[in-house]
Amino acid sequence: MAIVTHIVAMTVFCLLGAFQFSPARRTRRRWHRTAGRTLIPSGFLAAASAIWLAVFFGGPPDEFATAMVRLVFAAAMAVLLVEAVIAIRRRDFTAHGAWMTRAYALAVTGGTQAVVSIVWSIPFGEPAAAGETWVVAAGFVINAVVAEVLIRRRAARRMPCVPAHATP
Repeated sequence: MAIVTHIVAMTVFCLLGAFQFSPARRTRRRWHRTAGRTLIPSGFLAAASAIWLAVFFGGPPDEFATAMVRLVFAAAMAVLLVEAVIAIRRRDFTAHGAWMTRAYALAVTGGTQAVVSIVWSIPFGEPAAAGETWVVAAGFVINAVVAEVLIRRRAARRMPCVPAHATP
């Protein structure tokens, strides 16, 4: 049941979330708000089911570390979603967008992990359990870094240009 919940919720979160980042869609406030009311619960379900799967991990002992990496980032995604909800309730749209960007980056890490796995496999072959743990962690970290870069670029574009000689 947890696997099915995770797959369905993550699919909804990732697909619907992709449209939420479209500037044209965000200007249609009603669409963005309605989609967000589906997106946030599906994100929580995806994170909660990932946490459940990691906590009640029943795989081989050598894959336990990978499950724990997934647990840490699933919990982080849940926290990021809570922060996004708090920000939107405060009507802090900038913070809300930043928190959702971070949560979405963690959600779509599967693709990054696949690329990292391919890059790893070319010189080293198929990763063993320890290698898989590093591949999974690297995917999460890469996506988190890219999200932070995007958030900072967005913030820099919003900053008003103040001449260097101006005094506050």
